[in-house]
Amino acid sequence: MYEPSNHTFAVCAYGESPYLKDCIESLLAQKVQTKILIATSTPNAHIKKIANTYEIPLFINKGEPGISHDWNCAIGHCTTDLVTISHQDDIYLPEFAQETLESIGHSNHPLISFTDYGEIRDSEAVDKSKLLSIKRALLSPLKSDRNSNSIFIRRRVLSMGSPICCPSVTYCRSNLPDPLFLNRMRCDLDWEAWERFSKLEGDYIYIPKILMRHRIHEGSETTALIKDDTRAAEDLAMFEKFWPRPIAQIISNLYSASMSSNQL
Repeated sequence: MYEPSNHTFAVCAYGESPYLKDCIESLLAQKVQTKILIATSTPNAHIKKIANTYEIPLFINKGEPGISHDWNCAIGHCTTDLVTISHQDDIYLPEFAQETLESIGHSNHPLISFTDYGEIRDSEAVDKSKLLSIKRALLSPLKSDRNSNSIFIRRRVLSMGSPICCPSVTYCRSNLPDPLFLNRMRCDLDWEAWERFSKLEGDYIYIPKILMRHRIHEGSETTALIKDDTRAAEDLAMFEKFWPRPIAQIISNLYSASMSSNQL
């Protein structure tokens, strides 16, 4: 069984996000308190002030900044086996840590756990939308415990898109490769990781409860990558891992249209 001392929320901070404070407060409000740290490649007075105010350890990443580098550094700063990479703009509901620890504790060989999620748009919680419904439908086979360790089921789920919300994921580091993220992509590096992990023996643990909310706003990296077509190119490369190119192209075009809802 995993204890609260076995888990860390590693908050990736950059720039001067007006939402970082809300993220930290949501982690401090967890019903089960686990460890929290902040990691950044862009140290500044704003981040340092929040870390000092809430007495959260602050780590400065070394090396060239980049999403995969920053995420791998955040994990590297942790001393626990279980790590959730928290994005600075998102918030976690009070039951997130408790539900995650309990669910992982039922697995003999956990790889990752992940939860259902909602969104925050214009400061309002949005838990129902066409895109969210599609993602929940794709993940529905993983609601069954008997499917959690099925490589075939996991790959079929991932073959139609990336329904797993990255900031909802908790990693069991001892059962995963190091580094977790590769420097091949800027946008789909999480989907690429899920695809690699899906080939491993072990469990994908899906918690079908809304336990965190992902913020959609103009300043997000995802919105920027969609606008400059980076995501469309990377989506096609990912679909080609599962399908012949002509089929991958068709699915990718449909997927790109659906992902337009990630913009305001």
